[in-house]
Amino acid sequence: MASSSRKTPTIAQVRASTVRGKGADYHDQAGYHWIDDHIATPMSVYPEYRESRQSFGLNVLGTLVVEIEADDGTVGFAVTTAGEIGAWIVEKHLARFLEGRPVTDLERIWDQMYRSTLFYGRRGVVLNAISAVDLALYDLLGRLRGEPVYALLGGPVRDELQFYATGARPDVAKELGFIGGKMPLHHGPAEGEEGLRKNLDALADMRERVGEDFWLMWDCWMSLDVDYATRLARGAAEHGLRWIEEALIPDDYWGYAQLKRQVPPGMLVTTGEHEATRWGFRQLLETGVDIIQPDVGWCGGITELLKISALADSHGTMVVPHGSSVYSYHFVVTRTNSPFAEFLMMHETAEKVVPMFEPLLLGEPVPVNGRLRVPETPGFGVELNPDVERERPFTH
Repeated sequence: MASSSRKTPTIAQVRASTVRGKGADYHDQAGYHWIDDHIATPMSVYPEYRESRQSFGLNVLGTLVVEIEADDGTVGFAVTTAGEIGAWIVEKHLARFLEGRPVTDLERIWDQMYRSTLFYGRRGVVLNAISAVDLALYDLLGRLRGEPVYALLGGPVRDELQFYATGARPDVAKELGFIGGKMPLHHGPAEGEEGLRKNLDALADMRERVGEDFWLMWDCWMSLDVDYATRLARGAAEHGLRWIEEALIPDDYWGYAQLKRQVPPGMLVTTGEHEATRWGFRQLLETGVDIIQPDVGWCGGITELLKISALADSHGTMVVPHGSSVYSYHFVVTRTNSPFAEFLMMHETAEKVVPMFEPLLLGEPVPVNGRLRVPETPGFGVELNPDVERERPFTH
C-alpha cells in the first residue's frame, strides 16, 4: 500500500502592527461613550481622574495586530490591547521562537515565549503580546486545516452560545434578548456615603425597569476595598444583584477570600479579567471566587486558557471569559464549565448590538436575540478590514 506524507507548514514570518481608535483597545474612543462616563476605578481616589478613564491614560496602548505567515503564504492573525509596546516585544523578542518552526508547535512556542520573558513579563502587556501570538497561531492552523478554531479544541459541546450584555442599559439588553445585564459601577469609596447611596439607587431603578427574573450584575473594575464592597453587596442584595465583579485590585487574593465569606448568601463573587497564566489563576481559585473571567487576549491565549479552564473545572468553578468577541466564542462553545458568554455593548449608549472590535474586523458575528451559533469559517472566521490604517512601527 502506497503511503503519502504531507509536510507540516512552517512559519515564514511574524509581523506586528498597531491601530489607533477603537479596535481591540475598545477604551480608545473619540467623543461620548458610556464606557468612559464617570466609572469607578482604582484612580477614583483622586478627584481629578474620576470623570474619565481616559484622563489617567486607559487608552494609551492602542491595538496590537499580530500576523503570522506560513511558508505557503497562508496568513493567520489576531488582535489585542498592547499597541507599540506589544509590537516591539513581538518583533524584537518573540518572533525568534516562531520563524522556521512548524505551525503545529503551539506548546513549544508558548513555553519558550513565556520562559524567555519571565525577567520582565509574567503579566500585563507582555502576556497580552504572547496571547496575540498564540491566537494568531490558532487562526493560522485553522485556516491551513480548513477548520474553525473550535474544531481544533475538540468541537462544540452546545449548538449555540447565550450571552449576557455589559453596558449602561441592561433594560435595553433585556429587550434585545440577553439573559442579563452588567452595569458599570459609577462611584467608589472616595465618594463616601453619598456615592454608595447613588450606586444603590441606580441598581434599584434598574431592577424596577427589568423586573425580578433578569440578571443584574455590577462591574466594579478594581475600584473598591473589602469593607466598601461588603457594604455595597449587602445593600444590593434586596435588589437581587446576581454578582459583584472585580471589586478589588487583582493582587489582593486575601481580600477576595474575605469578600467571598462576607457577601450575602447566593450572591456570586467574580473576577479575573486582569489575571494571567495558570499560576495566577491557581491563586485566585484558592480564594473561593465563584466565576473566573480570564480575557483570552490578555491571560496567555488559548494555549494557556485551556489549562486555566481545566484547573477551574477541578475546583468546580465556572469560566466566563471577559469580552474578546470571536476569540472567546470559539473557546466557550467547547467547554462545559463555560455555560454562557459576555457580550460587550460597544454602541455609544449601549442601545444597539454592534461588533465589539468594529471597524477593525470584517465578518465579526454578533448575537441575535442574545444567542449566537459560532460560524464554521476556518480559523476565527474574521478578516482584517483593509480600510483601517495600520502601522508597523518595528521590524526584525
